[in-house]
Amino acid sequence: MSIVGVTASASPLFALAAGLLGILLCILAELLIARLLPRLGVLPGIRTRITTAALTGVLCAAFALRFGVDWSLPAFLALGVLAVQLARIDLAHHLLPNPLVLSLLFAGLALLTLSSTATSGWVELLRAAAGAAILFVVFLILAIISPNGIGMGDVKLAAPVGLYLGYLGWSQLFYGGALGFVLGGIFSVVLISLKRTEKSSEVAFGPSMLAAALGMVLFAS
Repeated sequence: MSIVGVTASASPLFALAAGLLGILLCILAELLIARLLPRLGVLPGIRTRITTAALTGVLCAAFALRFGVDWSLPAFLALGVLAVQLARIDLAHHLLPNPLVLSLLFAGLALLTLSSTATSGWVELLRAAAGAAILFVVFLILAIISPNGIGMGDVKLAAPVGLYLGYLGWSQLFYGGALGFVLGGIFSVVLISLKRTEKSSEVAFGPSMLAAALGMVLFAS
């Protein structure tokens, strides 16, 4: 049973195919980013590219096992591919490029709309739109209150994160948003203890938001 109805379960072969597709999309995404966003520099090093490809492949295979042969699967494959790229860039440059954040938002909205059209899952789509708006407003308020803790890139990223979490359910939206702060705090403490940074405001928060969202997608029912 999926969030939008009964779906066929995924076979290991189907998951493997999804994983391989994720690796190919990861390679394509990195090439396009290097070409269309030159301010980020050339392609990352080979070790980073292998890591991101492997991580994307594992995520896409896990999504295939999680959702099975479901209309919503393409939307979550897009999440896996773009989340890894956004996390990579934020860790390296402390930047969440608008084109990538908007790509995740509009790709997710378009693919989830397609899924809702095919399955008449309009309640899920409306909840997803509400989730995007709610999480965006919450992060915007937090950024106004504490500009050193939340950046505008994080505020904008909250919209697609809220979209996906809202599609899953209200509890996923609440706990996914809260978990991002927990992971961000843990990540900050670890980096400060390792003397990789001197204060928490210097730690990229985007990866924690994305990790929390991915965790909720994969493990929250």
